[in-house]
Amino acid sequence: MREIEKVKTGIKGFDELVGGGFSQGHTILLSGTPGTGKTIFGLQFLYNGAQKFNEKGLYITFEEKEGALKKQAAQFGWDFEGLMKKRMLQILSIPASTISKSTVKDIMRIVHRFKIKRLVIDSLSTLSINAPSNYHDGNEPNEFTIKRFIYSFVNELKKMDGATSILISQAPDENSLSRDEVSEFICDCIVYIMYESMGGEFSRSFTVRKMRGTKNDEDIHPLEIGGKGIVIHNIKD
Repeated sequence: MREIEKVKTGIKGFDELVGGGFSQGHTILLSGTPGTGKTIFGLQFLYNGAQKFNEKGLYITFEEKEGALKKQAAQFGWDFEGLMKKRMLQILSIPASTISKSTVKDIMRIVHRFKIKRLVIDSLSTLSINAPSNYHDGNEPNEFTIKRFIYSFVNELKKMDGATSILISQAPDENSLSRDEVSEFICDCIVYIMYESMGGEFSRSFTVRKMRGTKNDEDIHPLEIGGKGIVIHNIKD
């Protein structure tokens, strides 16, 4: 049986909790309430991939502008501008109003053309409230049509050969994993970030809720956002 290759995030403290990294080609749902560091996790995953592991990355955003993301990355010393000039990283901003049934096909063509190995999509929440009209007959999207669109979108991404995808989703509350309520069942892995008082210096924590094909640590671990990005602290140390 062929051993599944691992894609290291390079995020301090994370990879050892998930068997050395994400499984190559898997889709990862990165979920959490606002302000938990989901965008930072995605940027760090791409930066480390390009800088440390020579893997090309693509950040697709339906919410932020390219300049805002590069500025956020620069706060942690991540030179996105330099890596973009070397064509190791790309940021593609797609207005929510232009999302269509062909959006996922367009993304897959870019991934194939530029040999992208790491993909971040921000966010499924925006996709779920902007489901294209051909999924709901010109009427306001309902729960069923949103789920059908997200299911189709994620399922198409899973067909990509070799690219590992992080799909960011904003959880409506601490008891939910996604707004669409279907992506958590389709994705191969779920990483959930929480923002709460832990009675100490850390207000953020994370847990791996699911990881297909890999034995992973299921405990809740403190997550710190420092000057060099995200650090995961092992509660067993």
